Amino acid sequence: MRSKSRLLSTCIAATLTGCIGVASADAADIVGLITKTETNPFFVKMREGAEATAKELGIELRSFAGKFDGDNDAQVAAIENLISAGAIGIAIVPADSAAIVPTIKKAQDAGLLVIVLDTPLEPMEAAQATFATDNRAAGHMIGAWAKGALGDKAKDASIVFLDVSPNQPTVDYLRDQGFMAGFGIDVKDPNHIGDEDDPRICAHEMSEGDAEKGRTGMENALQKCPDVNLVYAVNESAGAGAYEALKAAGRENDVLIVAVDGSCPGVKNIEAGVIDATAQQYPLKMAALALEAIVEFAKDGTMPDVGPGGFYDTGANLITANPVDGVPSLSVEEGLKLCF
Repeated sequence: MRSKSRLLSTCIAATLTGCIGVASADAADIVGLITKTETNPFFVKMREGAEATAKELGIELRSFAGKFDGDNDAQVAAIENLISAGAIGIAIVPADSAAIVPTIKKAQDAGLLVIVLDTPLEPMEAAQATFATDNRAAGHMIGAWAKGALGDKAKDASIVFLDVSPNQPTVDYLRDQGFMAGFGIDVKDPNHIGDEDDPRICAHEMSEGDAEKGRTGMENALQKCPDVNLVYAVNESAGAGAYEALKAAGRENDVLIVAVDGSCPGVKNIEAGVIDATAQQYPLKMAALALEAIVEFAKDGTMPDVGPGGFYDTGANLITANPVDGVPSLSVEEGLKLCF
């Protein structure tokens, strides 16, 4: 690896949050981790995994996060900060899958290896590698489970979707459309949300993956969809917010809620009956693989060993307390052993 004498740079407080230095700053190669937010348990665990791996590898980790889920400007500033600092590589969870591509290209042109985590770019090939859950497959799991759990009621379901944001980052439409396919809905354009014509789709609301916004979205949806019996939530935070809105309306016991992530709070919410099923993914694995790949690249130019399109599937499992025939799943107890 290249050896440089550096001091920790100062975070750009006006645009970035969560800058953290790990490992010695006097002779360590710098690697950046950029996530969407600081507070989502998924990104918290990803950062913890990256910090542990950085210590093992003897590199300096600088972590950045946006102020909210779609904060592309903060991610642009973080990449520029890392380029200026002479970083050897960046692992990033894009806030906007398309808008960030020109800045990622700028980092690549400066000699950095850029590995995307969790949310593929548009196009995915703009990253040198993507380590992520197959989000369409994760959505398919919870869609198939929901169809089986509803049984005969599935053909007349009233479904509320709590998506991320109007700009539809890849993780948003992949999970959403995967769920639809698993449930048996014609998705029309598989890379776009909102052009479906299935009458079972009652509403699409935006949650930004946030509990409070998930609750607001569900409150709005209840005005349009008083007979809702199924909620798809892009993550467990949004799903927990939906539950609170349903509980306030006296509907918490007759509406299924499904989500994606598999965090420890999310799995405990399955145990408590707040969420009914989730597709569990593994952020620690994503972060560790990315940092290891960046270090190997810095040593001798070795590129990550990935599949078609540069994609490496880090896996997912369905977690539920109520298994459905034909849909493989893990128990809550198993999910708690694997959660983050």
